[in-house]
Amino acid sequence: MKTRITEMLGITFPIIQGGMQYVSYPELAAAVSNSGGMGTINATLYSSGEEFKDAIRKMKSLTDKPFCVNMSLLPDVKVGDELRYYIHICAMEGVKVIETAGTKPDKLTPLIHDAGILHIHKVPATRYGLSAEKCGVDAVTAVGYECGGHPGMDGIGTMVLANEASRSLKIPVIAGGGIVDGRGIVAALALGAEAVIMGTRFLASQEAPVSENHKQWLLEATEKSTVLIQKSIRNMMRAADNQAARECLRLEEKGASLEELMTVISGKRGRDAYASGWVDSGIFPVGTGCSLIKEIKPVEDIMRELVQEMEETTERLGKILPL
Repeated sequence: MKTRITEMLGITFPIIQGGMQYVSYPELAAAVSNSGGMGTINATLYSSGEEFKDAIRKMKSLTDKPFCVNMSLLPDVKVGDELRYYIHICAMEGVKVIETAGTKPDKLTPLIHDAGILHIHKVPATRYGLSAEKCGVDAVTAVGYECGGHPGMDGIGTMVLANEASRSLKIPVIAGGGIVDGRGIVAALALGAEAVIMGTRFLASQEAPVSENHKQWLLEATEKSTVLIQKSIRNMMRAADNQAARECLRLEEKGASLEELMTVISGKRGRDAYASGWVDSGIFPVGTGCSLIKEIKPVEDIMRELVQEMEETTERLGKILPL
């Protein structure tokens, strides 16, 4: 399979694993890279440059394939010495791609390119993609309203966003949000995207470092099993409709402060929930595509199934629309 993204990144299939908080560690990311996609590790999981360097080296010990580092930032966070150091580590360790999100990439792109690294920037709307393109990024990830984690406040679905962004931008577009199977990948490619990014599907893998209870929740979920929280602090998140999310919504309705909300939405609480298996005790970011997941499998099997369904879907379309 050849697209501008597969050729740019040196991967076999146009499938990228998302940089999920407390999930995107080397074991999961390496499994995706080894299966022909691009795995991603999340830099924010590491509290120091040395820990981050060790994670990259562990990743390199598990795969000789290309991989990505996610460096998502809060909006308006300044580019400081710590971030520069992390980019320097990526350069020294031969990281091929850095993905950023959350802030305008104008200060980041020169640093990343000077380090000899490709720069992908994640956006929730085409206008931000056009801005990122002007900043010189190599590709844009356009993530629709269905995604787990942080969708855009505009509420633009993947079907429209992928279509619009790929028509408007000259650089390659990677589509995300609600894509968990081969049919979804083919649809994204048909809309003009050059690859897809998938998070929720890889949560339901044997390699994902979340509890079996969280994985079972995914298998039982429907398309109505997620809710949007954190609107009051303008950091909206799509997450599982569990006790923690409902408590967050209750606090928001009361006008709770960020400090009060943090007692429910803190990353530590979510991480502890992944370890304990108590799904209701922490926020569980997950996309609406969870309703389409029916089985927990090794990443290698998931990738094989995705590619097979892509081929079957393309063959079916060929019969419907013969050349």
